[in-house]
Amino acid sequence: MKRRFLLLFKTQQLSFCYRPGLRSWHTLLLLSSVTLFHLISVSCVWCVRHDHHKTTHLEAKVGSYVVFNCYIDFPYDLPIPYVVHWSKDHKKIFTWYEGETSTSELFNGRLHLIDHADYGKASANLTSIRESDQGWYHCQIIFPNRTPSARNNGTWYHLAVQGTTHQNFTKRKPFMRLSVCRLGGSLIKIPPINQTLMEGQTAFFHCVMKYPDTSMASWYKDGVLLQDIPDLMRRSYMGPHGSLSIDPTMMSDYGEYECQVRNNESEIQTAKAFLNIQYKAKVIYAPPEVYLPYGQPAVLDCHFRANPPLKNLRWEKDGLLFDSYNVPGVFYKMNGSLFFSKVDENYAGSYTCTPFNELGTDGPSPVINVIVLRPPIFTVTPKAIYIQKLGETVELPCQAIDRDGSNHPSIDWKRKDGHPLPLKRHQIEGGNLTLTSLHETDRGIYECFATNEAATITAETELMIENLTPRPPYNLTANSTETSITVRWQPGYLRPNLEYTVWYRLTDAPEWRTMRILQKNVMEATIQHLLPGREYEFMVLSQDKHGDGMFSKQIRFSTQPSKVIVEDESAAAGERENDNHPQQPQQQHQQQQESTGDRNIKAPPAPPPPHANTLSEPWNLSAINNQQGWLLHWEHPVDGLDLLRHYTVRWWKEPEHHLVGTVETFDNYYQLRHLKEGATFKIQILALSMDGEQIPSSILMIQVPSHRKTRILLIGSSVGVAFLLCALIAFLYVKRSCLFHLFSGGINDVNGGDGAACSTSIDDGDDSEHSHDIEKINNT
Repeated sequence: MKRRFLLLFKTQQLSFCYRPGLRSWHTLLLLSSVTLFHLISVSCVWCVRHDHHKTTHLEAKVGSYVVFNCYIDFPYDLPIPYVVHWSKDHKKIFTWYEGETSTSELFNGRLHLIDHADYGKASANLTSIRESDQGWYHCQIIFPNRTPSARNNGTWYHLAVQGTTHQNFTKRKPFMRLSVCRLGGSLIKIPPINQTLMEGQTAFFHCVMKYPDTSMASWYKDGVLLQDIPDLMRRSYMGPHGSLSIDPTMMSDYGEYECQVRNNESEIQTAKAFLNIQYKAKVIYAPPEVYLPYGQPAVLDCHFRANPPLKNLRWEKDGLLFDSYNVPGVFYKMNGSLFFSKVDENYAGSYTCTPFNELGTDGPSPVINVIVLRPPIFTVTPKAIYIQKLGETVELPCQAIDRDGSNHPSIDWKRKDGHPLPLKRHQIEGGNLTLTSLHETDRGIYECFATNEAATITAETELMIENLTPRPPYNLTANSTETSITVRWQPGYLRPNLEYTVWYRLTDAPEWRTMRILQKNVMEATIQHLLPGREYEFMVLSQDKHGDGMFSKQIRFSTQPSKVIVEDESAAAGERENDNHPQQPQQQHQQQQESTGDRNIKAPPAPPPPHANTLSEPWNLSAINNQQGWLLHWEHPVDGLDLLRHYTVRWWKEPEHHLVGTVETFDNYYQLRHLKEGATFKIQILALSMDGEQIPSSILMIQVPSHRKTRILLIGSSVGVAFLLCALIAFLYVKRSCLFHLFSGGINDVNGGDGAACSTSIDDGDDSEHSHDIEKINNT
């Protein structure tokens, strides 16, 4: 059928190629549909056959594990009883039915089903992989209560074990070539497997080396070399092929064992297995006497070991069963210990505990004599706080006795912050702590511990060290510029971590300002942004890390006078009159803009005349156009800067005189943003004094340029260029189409066909040129 279809397709193709008069699109569409249908049919048949022989390829190393994921296809998706069969190379190796398993000897202890949501119910986990495990595995599901019992369940798996040897036979004339290839460099032939044994039995771990003549094996337990565990090494033996045997086993042998094989080329391969030692529950330690504190909570422990885990623990007191449910104030803890909420004399006696697990018990514990003892009490306690000077000696008393007065408990001292007591400078005698040659580091909280067999009690005290306050700085000197003064001083007392703060103010100002020196051991500071020609008062404060310190003596120093020439009162008065007429500054701004041609706008730079004890107005207001908008800048008031609270920036849109915005700032600059293009704005700065008085600056007019025409021109140019490109493309496309139809029409005329299809589309052209083209085509 396939050959007939190909022949038919080739015949149709040849017929189409050599029939220039064929113009019907229906024939081409029919051929395409038939071809597509044939390809889909072949693909579906191949997919069905491939799914029927579906396989999963897996790869693992010797000593590792692999999971065979096998899903169960229940009839109508309803779970019913089933049997799981696993086979290897067509030989059954594992069977599961309702919890009962049957495993082949080679896979015993290594093949188990997995109960996990990410895997199918018939999935199996193969551990401690050997080289012989390589091959084909098959999962088969049987439903015993259904006819037919088998469905299309299970999957084929191929397991490739890294390091196995493959033989490839290649037949060539006149001889046969045998090639042997080792993949993965496996050094272990049979790895160890997990074991669960009873205590006293012999444990045997396989670790058969593949090349014993050129390899060496070593064993580790929980990451520790076996030779470093003397007790285990005395009971262990390693065979010539690397296998390990332990006889007899003890409960301390519980853990993970690792076999490491190294060859002469320093290649290493490891395999691990776990040894689980089970034994009856047993008591491993029981103190002969236990003291419980009277009137306080206490716990009586039973120290045992159990594998499998503990199931029950029985207590006896004076030979009788001690049931905590029948004794008020006594409870069982999760680990079987007895918890006494408040101990009294009734709890004294002889106790034994007996643990149980699934295997039983190894017997009760030795007798534990419980003695109820009252905790100690303090007879002398230290004071709450001690204040000492550097270099002195201090004694902290602490004494305690038992409540019956017969014994003296042990007394110890510690620092609450965990630091050790000063070496060679402390002494504990009779419970008293003595510290000599006190240092600053000795300050802190100290604890006295009084301990007897029943309990431990504590008493606290705090030791404080008097600091020698640093002497104030002295020998203050200064030099100045117009707006800054640099102050220098000498330290009064050399101590580590001293901090300095400079206090300064105008001599007639009521409030001080401060500047903290952040750098250590710096004995100078420069104060910026001061008023020119004014006198300031300075003093320096030195402090240690505890905040103690003293001020230096005060000095006075003046800044250099300003070099700016101050206009007379008449000029200043005329300037204030000009501020009342908004048209005059606007004309001045336009003249300045026409003369300079830049975008930096400035008000008259002359500062206002000073006034004593009053806040003057901000001056030298200017505006600079930048990417964010307009940056306003002005100079601080010449007089009364210490009376300044903050600045207020206001701007109006002219000529409507509409207030656009108001903002407060402590700086002498502000960034104006989002001003409307092509508009005029009036700007003024107000200086607000402490008493609420507002002193206005001179008015600044700015003209925001408009960029609308530029954007319109750019958009129009882009649209025009795009239109020309589209027209050019359309022209080339029409010309190419006409030429194509022209040539195709000439060929049809030569062959007797209807070739006038394109002639009607070019009737408006040159007839002579068209006939000339037809003649050229006929000649070809």
